[in-house]
Amino acid sequence: MFSYATHLSCSKCGGTSEINRIMQQCSCGAPLLVQYDLAKLRNRLKPEDLRNRVNSMWRYHELLPVQDHAHIVSASEGMTPLLPLPRLADDMGIFRLLMKDEGISPGGTFKVRGAAVGVSRAKELGVKELVMPTNGNAGAAWALYAAKAGIQCHIVMPLDAPLTAKVECAIAGAHLALVNGLISDAGNTIAQSIKEHGWYDASTLKEPYRIEGKKTMGFEIAEQLEWQLPDVILYPTGGGVGLIGIYKALQELRELGWIGDRLPRLVAVQAEGCAPIVKAWSEQKQTSTFWNGASTVAFGINVPKALGDFLVLEAIHQTAGCALAVEDDTILQEQKRIARLEGAYVCPEGAAAFAAARRLRDSGWISVDETVVVLNTGAGIKYPDSVQLNLPILQLGQPLPSSHLTDHKD
Repeated sequence: MFSYATHLSCSKCGGTSEINRIMQQCSCGAPLLVQYDLAKLRNRLKPEDLRNRVNSMWRYHELLPVQDHAHIVSASEGMTPLLPLPRLADDMGIFRLLMKDEGISPGGTFKVRGAAVGVSRAKELGVKELVMPTNGNAGAAWALYAAKAGIQCHIVMPLDAPLTAKVECAIAGAHLALVNGLISDAGNTIAQSIKEHGWYDASTLKEPYRIEGKKTMGFEIAEQLEWQLPDVILYPTGGGVGLIGIYKALQELRELGWIGDRLPRLVAVQAEGCAPIVKAWSEQKQTSTFWNGASTVAFGINVPKALGDFLVLEAIHQTAGCALAVEDDTILQEQKRIARLEGAYVCPEGAAAFAAARRLRDSGWISVDETVVVLNTGAGIKYPDSVQLNLPILQLGQPLPSSHLTDHKD
């Protein structure tokens, strides 16, 4: 069997749905999650069976929902490196600091994981036209993969979304529209179009398959550490699908018997200017409330209300994790520090997660002898406006100044 997926289950009421027809959400309005016959797979697949497989996330195809290999739409996404950062680790006082670097993914962000599985399943189910709101990178990824699959794609994103994402959508032939507002406003914009045209809604957690692609980050971390899990995993959290997916992956691996019972403490990292999950966590609530006036340089996590907020909060609660918000100035300072210590140009969202690791180490929540994995969810070059330059302009024949040639304003 290529996939051991059996059915869809509601993340809230527990109801079940058939997997081989188009489904969006449960009738109760909650996200649907793919379930697998793990008992059967446990007797048929072992970790050593992965060794000679394709070096992409599709090496885990039994734990992905695509039923037929012929329907896979792929650009060899996944199996991104898990990199040691010794100089930054020393600077933070953490024994073993590792970066799961999604910045080298096709398109430069982790969003391609969700797009690959989401578009592949849409193709398999006969979808011809899809629509989604986005802060930028997810829309870019889905537009490119939809083009590869021959599916018409409609994208709505905020007016101030990163230029790179707009260009990727446009060049892929997506029908791109901009809204003078937030991603929540973009979501409101597409709702009427879905009613009028019956388009497939590819919004975050309004279809069951994006999360399945993103959970492969959890599989890879476990495999890359030879099935010995880290103590802490920090994840920049907007819609939260990546963190939810990692938690789902670890639960599946535990049920397969590939890892032990102890799971890493999961940390949801947000920006101070948009921190609904952090607020809900601090107030010990199961869901968040809409965050008014959301704004942050880490544009990818500028999500004022996540549909799956209760799943994020459950994941961090069940793993004895936490939620933490970081100021924009701190994010930009950490981004610069990482580049100068490790030569890694991470995205602002990734920098937020590193800044959170530093703060948690300073408070003692992370111990000096722990292994910590931080997710860098994209390449810094996707956000060139996050770095302000102050460059010398030389006249012809003028010698180079003795100070640093270039710097950005602090």
